[in-house]
Amino acid sequence: MENLCDHEHLQEVVREALQNNDLASAAAKIQEYLEKEKNIPLTIAVTGQSGVGKSTFVNAIRGVDDDDEGAAPTGVVETTMEVTPYPHPNFPNVTVWDLPGIGTTNYPAAEYLKKVGFEKFDFFIIISADRFTENDVKLAKEIQKMKKRFYFVRSKIDENIRSEKRKKDFNEERTLGRIRENCIQGLQIQGFESPQVFLMSSFELHLYDFPKLLKNLEGELPELKRKAFLLAMPNISLEMIDRKKEAFKSKIKYIAALSAVVASVPVPVLSIAVDLGLLVSVVTRYVFGFGLDISSLKRMANYKSVPYEELRKVIVSTLAAEKITPDLVLELLLQNAIIFALMTAEEASRFILILGIPASMALSFTRIYKALNIFLDVLAEDAQRVLQKALGLNT
Repeated sequence: MENLCDHEHLQEVVREALQNNDLASAAAKIQEYLEKEKNIPLTIAVTGQSGVGKSTFVNAIRGVDDDDEGAAPTGVVETTMEVTPYPHPNFPNVTVWDLPGIGTTNYPAAEYLKKVGFEKFDFFIIISADRFTENDVKLAKEIQKMKKRFYFVRSKIDENIRSEKRKKDFNEERTLGRIRENCIQGLQIQGFESPQVFLMSSFELHLYDFPKLLKNLEGELPELKRKAFLLAMPNISLEMIDRKKEAFKSKIKYIAALSAVVASVPVPVLSIAVDLGLLVSVVTRYVFGFGLDISSLKRMANYKSVPYEELRKVIVSTLAAEKITPDLVLELLLQNAIIFALMTAEEASRFILILGIPASMALSFTRIYKALNIFLDVLAEDAQRVLQKALGLNT
C-alpha cells in the first residue's frame, strides 16, 4: 500500500509540474521515483575463521573475479585484517562486507559483534571450510540474540568432490550428504536444534546449495531489500533470470502510468520526449540487472574462461552491451509497427476536443507498457543465451 500511495502522490506532483510547463521538475520527480529502489541499501556480512574462503565468496556473489580491480584480496593465509566494504560493481547500494575471522587477536570472540558494527548489517553469512567451530557457534547465537538473520555456509565443496573422486566407490550425492550431515551434527552438539547448512563452491555458484541459499534469503528479506538483493546477484540459473524478469515486470504498470500523466498535458511531442528519457533509464537498469553491459560480460567471460566475443555473439538485442541513448530507443520504437501506430495516434488525439486528453493518456500508457515488455523479453532471452553459453550448455 505504501508503494501505491507514493506512486499516486508522484502522479499529482508530476501533473502539476507539467501543467506549469516545468518540464525539468517533472523529469526530476520521475527520475527520483525510478531511483528510489535503486538506492535502497542492502548490507551483507561475510564472516568465519581465517582461510575458509570468505574473500573469494565476497567476490563471487558480486560477480567479480579474484584478480579484478576492486576485488577482495584472497590468499592461503588470512587476508582480511579490517572490516572492509565491497560495493557491487553495478548496484552500489548493495555492499558485501568482508569481516576478519572471529577469534583473531584484534577481533576476539567476546567483542566481535561490537567491533565489526553488527547493527549495520541486514544478515550474516558464516562460512566454514570444515566443521563449524565453537567461535562460529558463539557468533551465531549472539546474532540470534540481536534478532538478525544468519546462514551457515560450508565452502570449498568443489575441493572435497575432487578429492573424493579418487576413490573407486565415489558417489557425489552420497559425499555431499555425508558432508552436510557432518556439519549439522557438529552444530547440534554445540546447541543448535535444527541447523540448516548450505554447501557451495565460490567457483561454481550454480552447483550445490547456493541457489537454495539465494531462495531462502529472498524469502526472508523485506520487499525492497529483496528486489535489491535479487537484481545484484549473478545469473547462476535460468530460473534466476526469470525471477529478475518478473521483478522488473512488476514495475512496468507504474512506469506506464507515469507516461500517461505526462500525456495529459496538451503539448505536442512532449509525451514522447519525456518517455524517451524514461525508457533510457529503465532499460539501462534492465541491462545491468541481467548482466548484459560490457563490464559484466567481460567479468562473466573471465570467470567462466569463455572468450568475451563468444558471449557477445549470442546476444540479439542492440540494447545489450551498448550505451543506451534516446536515439537508439526511438529507432527501436519506430521499427515496431504497433508502437509506431500508437505514437502516431497519440499525437493525433491531442487535437480532438474533450476526449483528446483521455485518449492520449490511454495510448501513452499502452505504448510504454508494450515497449517495456518487448525490451524486457528480448533482454531476458539474451541473458539466458549468455548464461547457457558461459556454462557450456546447448543454446
